[in-house]
Amino acid sequence: MSHGMNITEADFEIDEPLALPDNEVQLWRVDLEAVGINESRWLKLLSSDESARAFRFHFPRDRYSFAASRAILRMILAGYLATDPGALTFSYSNKGKPSLGSAYADSDLQFNISHSGGIALFAFTRQRKIGVDVEQVRRDFEVEALAHRYFSACEQTQLAALSADERVDAFFRCWTRKEAYIKATGDGLSLPLSQFDVSLEIGEANALLATRPDGSEASRWLLQEIPSTQGYIAAVCVRGQHWKLKTWIE
Repeated sequence: MSHGMNITEADFEIDEPLALPDNEVQLWRVDLEAVGINESRWLKLLSSDESARAFRFHFPRDRYSFAASRAILRMILAGYLATDPGALTFSYSNKGKPSLGSAYADSDLQFNISHSGGIALFAFTRQRKIGVDVEQVRRDFEVEALAHRYFSACEQTQLAALSADERVDAFFRCWTRKEAYIKATGDGLSLPLSQFDVSLEIGEANALLATRPDGSEASRWLLQEIPSTQGYIAAVCVRGQHWKLKTWIE
């Protein structure tokens, strides 16, 4: 585990204040099961509205994942801001994207979070819009039908050119890249998924191929796949080209 983060079987701790240079994007991957089923501890860190959201989940596993993810987000943010995790406040865009409350505006700290299965991803940067997505790979669905519904014509053509064995992973590469981009823009699903094209290639240096109607918008973003644990596929999208990625991964 990289410097500054300590995971034991029962806990998650930030050992010391965290530095986040302006030219870095820092990514944290946390195995929610590895930090232990300690729901009462996570709930103590949450605000009343976050706790209410947690208890709206029907299944205990979903409630735990939400509570743990939000609490760990608070702990990491508090490490960057040198403050109390429980004291942090958030605001939300009209599309539901969270950001730090006005008291922390001077920090220019931007973040995004995603979780799927037992994995949570947290991405942080300064002065840059950012989006991250992780998905657990499943094979119990009709790839072509969902691609026809959600992917652009360019993406559907790329998918059709692959062998049947390659298509499921390629579908999730496309899906996570598209999710990371719309989360970074802050537009969410109000941005039609057919209005931009991503590459399905493994290890693409910049997977954002085209944006419509403004074709120049694609050059303002860097969209990359994130190496992930087996059975998961992930991507991050960041405004601007001149940054480096630092990972804190278990």
